[in-house]
Amino acid sequence: MNKVNLADKFSRFQDHWHPRIVGELNGQQVKLAKFKGEFIWHKHDEEDEMFYVVKGKFKMEFRDKTVEVKENEFLVVPRGTEHRPIAEEEVQVMLFEPASTLHTGNQKSELSQDDQEFI
Repeated sequence: MNKVNLADKFSRFQDHWHPRIVGELNGQQVKLAKFKGEFIWHKHDEEDEMFYVVKGKFKMEFRDKTVEVKENEFLVVPRGTEHRPIAEEEVQVMLFEPASTLHTGNQKSELSQDDQEFI
């Protein structure tokens, strides 16, 4: 039962699109990631994902619309929904998702991070 300081955890890595696990509860993982640039289009057939913006802002593209998510806001992407995050400037994001969630969902790419570390 240790508390987590988000600023400390975010200071431990500089790369983008590589989530780190910072906690687990009820089969869910709490992850931190930095976004910058464009990610790939993908979906998660079995899992919902929650994106909470700690610092900055990003846009989540869907096939039919784009949603901007700003600091202290979150967005839940329902399972089976194709999406692609885009961040013009670096953004710090906290993710909540089942431990079984694959980083790039139904797509494999050079951005896929199948072995995520716990920090």
